[in-house]
Amino acid sequence: MKDTLVMLYALQQVDSNLQELHEQKGDLPAVVSSLEADLTLLHNSISDKKTELDNVKISRERSDGDIIDFKEKIEKYREQQFSVRNNREYDALTKEIDYSTEQIDTLEREFLESEGIIEVIVQDIEILNTKVGEVELNLNDRKAELEILSKETEHEELNLNHQKEKILVRLDKDIVDRYDRIRIARKGKGIAPIRKDCCGGCNNRIPPQHVMEIGTNQKLYLCGHCGRIIVSTEVAAEANQLNILS
Repeated sequence: MKDTLVMLYALQQVDSNLQELHEQKGDLPAVVSSLEADLTLLHNSISDKKTELDNVKISRERSDGDIIDFKEKIEKYREQQFSVRNNREYDALTKEIDYSTEQIDTLEREFLESEGIIEVIVQDIEILNTKVGEVELNLNDRKAELEILSKETEHEELNLNHQKEKILVRLDKDIVDRYDRIRIARKGKGIAPIRKDCCGGCNNRIPPQHVMEIGTNQKLYLCGHCGRIIVSTEVAAEANQLNILS
């Protein structure tokens, strides 16, 4: 168990160093991710608008085609009226002409409405395209800043990640999972050394019996106050002297 505790504390040291490197980048990674998400939403909105535009154009063209058809019918009905044999046939054709005229009026209104909708959608797409350009410009600037910062820490980050891999292969996955849960809950600090019979994480006093148990390095002890894993000063000292990459 002592070897496990030493490796766990060494893992915490590596994770702390990685966290410091990430914090040096400030909120840039989050800003970049947020801008990328905004850009995706804008592109999706433009795609939806274009689909809507296509559908309205299809509807407009259908109305235009129907108007032409009804006008042709009216011409045909008027021609037929000259050759009718009685008033009943004449009245029937007149009703068809009236019906076709009403349909043309309705279709022309729909056609004009479609024209208005198309104009609005085109304006919406132009506005969205402008926003896309603004977000892309901001995103490119932020990415450039992040790339510069990442290059400054790239070598150190690679080295630390290599160290972390070397440590993880020596630890049981269940223990690592438990450590990760505690570390995330405690803002990056999942393990603390004992200091003057107190938890090095929260500074709360540890009962004497537990202090003795921690000193034996035979079990995984959790602080009763903050829940962190507590290790002896001996374990901490050995972890600090490790050369993981050797």
